[in-house]
Amino acid sequence: MADNANSKGLTAVRGPIRRGSTLLNGLLRCGHCGRKLSVGYSKRCSRYYCHGQTHLHGGKLCISFGALRVDESVSAEVLRQIQPLGVEAAFSAIEARESKIDDVRRQVELALEQARYESNRAQRQYHAVDPENRIVAAELEHLWNERLLVVRELESKLQQVDTQRPPPLNEEERTQLLALGSDLERAWNHPAATAETRKRILRTVITEIVALLEGDEVHLVLHWQGGEHSEVKIPKPRNGVHRWTLDATTTDIIGELARLMPDMSIAALLNRAGKRTGRDNTWTESRVRAFRSDHGIPVYREGERAERGELNLLEAAATLGTCHMTVLRLIRKGTLEARQACKGAPWVIKASALAALDRSMIGRRRALTSNPDQKSLEF
Repeated sequence: MADNANSKGLTAVRGPIRRGSTLLNGLLRCGHCGRKLSVGYSKRCSRYYCHGQTHLHGGKLCISFGALRVDESVSAEVLRQIQPLGVEAAFSAIEARESKIDDVRRQVELALEQARYESNRAQRQYHAVDPENRIVAAELEHLWNERLLVVRELESKLQQVDTQRPPPLNEEERTQLLALGSDLERAWNHPAATAETRKRILRTVITEIVALLEGDEVHLVLHWQGGEHSEVKIPKPRNGVHRWTLDATTTDIIGELARLMPDMSIAALLNRAGKRTGRDNTWTESRVRAFRSDHGIPVYREGERAERGELNLLEAAATLGTCHMTVLRLIRKGTLEARQACKGAPWVIKASALAALDRSMIGRRRALTSNPDQKSLEF
């Protein structure tokens, strides 16, 4: 009730849980001026910011940082801290399941004992009455019959409880229940878990979070329920870096392939290699072209490989007067120096390395397999 007092202008309360995708609304406090942080939403992202100086003195924002990384870091810290509690909750669930049936049976037994006492008491009253007093005798007989019906109903209920008692958990069921108790991260990320549910969990274990900006890091001090404190540091992303950024390996591959083939061939090769875009899409010619433009990679030009003195596998085989498999065997043996951007990419062979190759090592063509029964056909 105290947290809902936003209309009174209190800065000490956390405020009620509100709609929105961010998880730390009302929990964050500025470590520089002590004011509560607000949250702002846009089409692309959401941010936490402190506008105390702006409202009071017309100055700049005190601090401002993105909400996505902060929410993920705090959630990971909360899951790490309460992970042991999940296992304890699983054990408690096992014990509660086994004791619940016993509690129900005990209640029915006590009710049956009370009903039998009242039935015996009504029986004694009926036998003690004067038979000539028919009105009182009839009333006591009716009361005795009612008590007997209650006893019969409770006896049937007790028998039903014993019949419907579920079998005890076997080892497999216990293992599954313990796994669910320890896998809080899967429950946290479950599609059925809403943002409001996550906010309630965070508010249950966290009292307040103090946020400071120290260089390129967001420094968070988590105040837990019970008085404990912990610190979390989150690096701020550099300009141009976002969650859809492509990994460095694929970036280097595209940069090298752009010197060997056009954009359409690069897209086909990346798709065959299982590489995806930053948004987890397949590659197309337009996406490769846009990526090159964003990273300043020039377009492939016909004849530039020859200018650099580079040959592919077929060109090297034609120069040596042999087949491409022979050249490939020389590369795999380490006899001929060559490089490959990724698996499936064309081999790049320097003309100088090809000229320095000892032609006597080429030899005659032989079978590709080590089976002695495999014969080579010479025409």
